[in-house]
Amino acid sequence: MKPFLLLSSLFLTLASMAKPVTEKVNVLDLVRNGAVEFNLNPDADLADLPEKVFQINKDMLHISGRGYGYMATKDEFNDYHLVVEFKWGTKTWGKRAECARDNGILVHAHGPHGAAGGTWIASFEAQIIDGGMGDIIVISAKLKDGTKLTSSLTSEIELDRDGEKRWKRGAPRKTVTGGRINWEKRDPDWKDIIDYRGADDLDAPAGEWNRLEVIAKGDTLRYIFNGQTVIEAFDVSPCTGRICIQTEAAEMIVRRFELWPLGQFKEKWSK
Repeated sequence: MKPFLLLSSLFLTLASMAKPVTEKVNVLDLVRNGAVEFNLNPDADLADLPEKVFQINKDMLHISGRGYGYMATKDEFNDYHLVVEFKWGTKTWGKRAECARDNGILVHAHGPHGAAGGTWIASFEAQIIDGGMGDIIVISAKLKDGTKLTSSLTSEIELDRDGEKRWKRGAPRKTVTGGRINWEKRDPDWKDIIDYRGADDLDAPAGEWNRLEVIAKGDTLRYIFNGQTVIEAFDVSPCTGRICIQTEAAEMIVRRFELWPLGQFKEKWSK
């Protein structure tokens, strides 16, 4: 079978397995019930066992950061409002000890674990990083047999001062199959240093709570950070898949990790 036919078959299979969210799903309960899987790169400079990296402690998910990879739901989902409330811990590790705290949520994850460089899965990332909350990273992958797992979307994009893609409502739509689209007001002088803050960044100070929301409706995505829409995407393919939370050498605590039916989550952000 030709690679493009294999890919089409894969997406059809994902769609048939996916669960539109019709009642609230607490992902922390999925962790407690063993309904998650893990992929951590054993060759990274940090490579603790998954049960050491991801732990439920006092009804919160504690991510130690001592590894590179993710925890993924076993089930695929579509049509949902994802709500994640988190704060940074005090620890950073390894080669990123002095770098920006980095993590993220992966949505519409598809294909084998670790297909992207041994660490990631084909997906769309909602970025969680000092000074870049809500950027979208499109992750495609290629299997050993040559099969391409393409993640694709269109977004309203302009180029910033340095030629980087940046979301701008009303700008021409462009197709992206890999790489990052910055949120509209990301500082073009961003540096990969701990606690980086630009003039317009929405991040709460380290140690205080933030909320990241992802609204996945049909083939669209909308990211909301601390109550403000920071990016939108259209023609998202695939528009269903697993949901993952990453670990990238920074400690993070998650008090809320929920999937809501579309239109049912009404809470305004308040610290």
